[in-house]
Amino acid sequence: MVGQYMPLAMVCPGEKATIVDIRAGRGLTRRLADMGLTLGTTVRVISNHMPGPVLIDAKGSRLALGCGIAQKIMVERTQNG
Repeated sequence: MVGQYMPLAMVCPGEKATIVDIRAGRGLTRRLADMGLTLGTTVRVISNHMPGPVLIDAKGSRLALGCGIAQKIMVERTQNG
């Protein structure tokens, strides 16, 4: 389903997605930017155990995000490859 926006928390393991919006305040947005998660960044979901953390690979780094934070990061699925 390429072309539909959804929270990062809804992406299945193994899928890639591009960040299109961050629906958070300045503090969280800055914290995510410090981790390399900005608009246009492509991430790959490694594991997603709802309601637990979402483990992602972003720019060669593995990050664990809480479910609440992952709900605020809107993404668009991309083609794997």
